[in-house]
Amino acid sequence: MFDDWDDVLFEQNGALGIITLNRPKALNALTHQMCLAIHRQLDAWTHDRSIVAVMIRGEGEKAFCAGGDVVALYESGKAYRDGDRSNTLWREFFRDEYRMNAAIHHFPKPYIAFMDGITMGGGVGVSVHGDFRIVTDRTMLAMPETGIGLMPDVGGGYFLPRLEGELGMYLALKGERIKAADCMHFGIATHCLESHDEHELIDRLSMISGPGEVERVLGGMTVHAGLGEVAPFRDDIDRLFSGNSMQDIMDDLAEEADSWAMQQHRALSKKSPTSLKVTFRQMRQGEKLSFDEEMKTEFRIVNRIIEGHDFYEGVRAILLDKDFEPTWNPDTLKGVSDADVAKHFADLGDLELQFAADYAAD
Repeated sequence: MFDDWDDVLFEQNGALGIITLNRPKALNALTHQMCLAIHRQLDAWTHDRSIVAVMIRGEGEKAFCAGGDVVALYESGKAYRDGDRSNTLWREFFRDEYRMNAAIHHFPKPYIAFMDGITMGGGVGVSVHGDFRIVTDRTMLAMPETGIGLMPDVGGGYFLPRLEGELGMYLALKGERIKAADCMHFGIATHCLESHDEHELIDRLSMISGPGEVERVLGGMTVHAGLGEVAPFRDDIDRLFSGNSMQDIMDDLAEEADSWAMQQHRALSKKSPTSLKVTFRQMRQGEKLSFDEEMKTEFRIVNRIIEGHDFYEGVRAILLDKDFEPTWNPDTLKGVSDADVAKHFADLGDLELQFAADYAAD
């Protein structure tokens, strides 16, 4: 049976629980209520013996999930920053989104994400932390947060540093948009299918009798993803994004004479300097943290970002006015002090993110 509320739908098809993100006109962007509903349903399916595995998908042909409802967060955060301290909708959204991400990471049954179409930000958060990440001929994945004054959250500080070499640092800082082949090459995706195979996949998964059969089903449907567009630059990425600081990376890129390095330098120069420095530390620190520890760190960071300037300027320039000319403050890396970065990681006291006590440790 489907739920009465239709922004996100829940269905059981045989052994398979299906989550459908159902806001195709909004590219299936996540709302606060959607995060709560998904978390609640995962908890229910954890204890439902008739559910062997869970699959999440997006309605429509354009997007799996393009992220969170950033404009709503902008409006709530701006009101809070400007004095309305009762407006904490932004905090409630991030808190419950991150708890949902943790529920996916800790989910005890096979969790399968069919990442067909645009998969960005929050869409990455509801997919990459599961056991099986399926990309298709229509997949376009990115973590573009540094371009709007945020950082790669929803567990970005956990999965990105665990990619090979400096791929995670590159994707986090640049916000590079990658397709199926690079998702497979980088280990972000586990399988590649044709987009039109979705219904056959659901039919096959609905008939499994145990969790071990998911791999067999997917393996029997997998197609070759082809050659990636970013993969040929792996050596350059590992060499030029391995610096000991954000400034080192920019300096190394500036010293290179080839066009690829120059292109990366130009792209990074347009990002929020504060976001770049915070993200750099997040990536280096996140590789040593458990999933829950990283999510707590990201909640600390986002609380401080909401108090600042760049998030509002980034959303204005990129999503609202669309002039694509944000005025960052500070507007250079050198203007962002170590103390400015450190305050983003400071303990929140009573506001610290808390998780359910029964989550398993990493």
